[in-house]
Amino acid sequence: MINKKNYTPRKNILIGLFCLVGIVFLTRLFYLQVVDDSGRRNSDNNVFRYITQYPARGKIFDRNGNLLVYNEAAYDLMVVPNQVKKFDTASFCRLLHIEKEYVVTKLNKAKRYSRFKPSVFLAQLSKEEHGYIVEMLYNFPGFYFQTRTLRRYPSPIAAHILGDIGEVGQKEIDANTYYKLGDYIGKSGIERSYENELRGKKGMRIVMVDVHNREKGSYENGKYDTLPVHGNNLYLGLDAELQQYGELLMQNKIGSIVAIEPSTGQILAMVNSPTFDPNLLVGNVRGKNYKELLADKRKPLINRAVNGLYPPGSTFKMLNGLISLQRGSITPNTSFPCNGKESTPIRCTHDHGSPVALASAIENSCNPYFWHAFRSLLDDSHFRNQKEAYEYWREHVLAFGLGKRFDTDIPFEQSGNIPTKAYFDKLYHGKWNSMTIRSLGIGQGEILLTPLQLANMTAAIGNEGYYYLPHFIRHIEGDAEIDTRFKTRIETGIDKRHFYLVKQAMRDVFEGSHGTARFSKIDSISAAGKTGTAENPHGKDHSLFIAFAPVENPTIAIAVVIENAGFGSTWAAPIASLMMEKYIKGYTTRIALEKQIAAVNLIPKNHQ
Repeated sequence: MINKKNYTPRKNILIGLFCLVGIVFLTRLFYLQVVDDSGRRNSDNNVFRYITQYPARGKIFDRNGNLLVYNEAAYDLMVVPNQVKKFDTASFCRLLHIEKEYVVTKLNKAKRYSRFKPSVFLAQLSKEEHGYIVEMLYNFPGFYFQTRTLRRYPSPIAAHILGDIGEVGQKEIDANTYYKLGDYIGKSGIERSYENELRGKKGMRIVMVDVHNREKGSYENGKYDTLPVHGNNLYLGLDAELQQYGELLMQNKIGSIVAIEPSTGQILAMVNSPTFDPNLLVGNVRGKNYKELLADKRKPLINRAVNGLYPPGSTFKMLNGLISLQRGSITPNTSFPCNGKESTPIRCTHDHGSPVALASAIENSCNPYFWHAFRSLLDDSHFRNQKEAYEYWREHVLAFGLGKRFDTDIPFEQSGNIPTKAYFDKLYHGKWNSMTIRSLGIGQGEILLTPLQLANMTAAIGNEGYYYLPHFIRHIEGDAEIDTRFKTRIETGIDKRHFYLVKQAMRDVFEGSHGTARFSKIDSISAAGKTGTAENPHGKDHSLFIAFAPVENPTIAIAVVIENAGFGSTWAAPIASLMMEKYIKGYTTRIALEKQIAAVNLIPKNHQ
């Protein structure tokens, strides 16, 4: 008898399992193709183009609302190597006015970057060039235009202040994921210091492209697009009219002018000479023009206001007087002898009475007085030794912002030099005293300062003992905050009572019968100043002048340095007085002097 088993239940179970698996697969397939279209989108990526939407960079204005920097449309020709088909190279080169070698080099560079991501093939074309090329671009798959903006300058001034923008390098890309190849970034000046505020936020547009490389419209009506956010506008403390006037006065000279608003620390003008038109470093001519400026032996690219290092000469004398008064090593009536040009070991360059006290020494710029005063400070018996006295002196000098960078929104500052005790110990094997370093008492020797530091020191004297960090920014539109350090009052450590005598003596530099700047006196404006002639081992001495006005409540403090121009009273003083008159009055009355200064050429022949 044969026993037959019934397999029907098992068969039904297997059939059910197969049906269930089939239903799961069909459900998943329906979800992927109907409900979730991400797979379809990914498969269609080869007909999509992801176009970065660059935001309008923030504009820059001066303190009075005058436009300094704005944007102008430009176009980058982009390439996606994986989409490039075989094309007529000769026609392509004729269309773009380029050589075949350029095409090969740029395509290889683009492939090394990425075969699938876009990169810049030809940068910063004008709207005229774009209009001509775009009509023929369908013949060259893989190439397309991307809109961006270039910086433009309505007035060719303040090139060193405003700075420029350029394409990001690999180090900048590695340091910040925001930037991609072909992006632009602030390279110098305000553009660099406020890059985050000015750049805005990029957007993205997805467009469909046909087989002829022609855009067919936004993908899904822009559903996945993101809009760019324009950058913040900046308002500087700079006075554009004063800056332009300073550049006029400084033409055909080597040097700089720095003017500061003492009550805020805002920079009113920072003039460099020689200078250049900032429009030269814009667009696809930037590289060529930069090389030419770099090769210019007058070195117009150098910002001498923050990179130039000079002995301050006699402009430093008030500071030595103030420190000595603070310590008590001299009083306002302390007098020292002066034998004029017969004086030793440091001669005086002026003839005046003897002995001389502090006020008269400032008015007459008496060298013997100030090296004697410096020696009295270092020989003060209240110190344990001269080296301790020197440290006391140096700390007070540093308190005026000298010998160190301010590290505000002014890039690439030099720190200058106020020598340390260790420096002299090494130089003189530990054996030095007040006589060894007496030249520091008249602003010579190892002291080196920038014009910016000189202007800030002048502002601190005008303020009678304090200053605000010098800076460019006045206001940022939007949510960005100004650095709170810029609003912080910095004390110098010198009592206010000592400044009255010094300020009045500086006033006599303009108004006194023997004042070294008496020929630069400003009608109806009370001004205080100090001439300086800095020794220059490489040629004619440098002409220096510092000043502030009005004396009672200064609204401008200024430092002028002109290289190889001789006495401070000859050129630097009249330039400073014209600048102060222009700022306070809004005009100048000494037209003949203005024309004389603007016309003179003080550039040494070996620099022309």
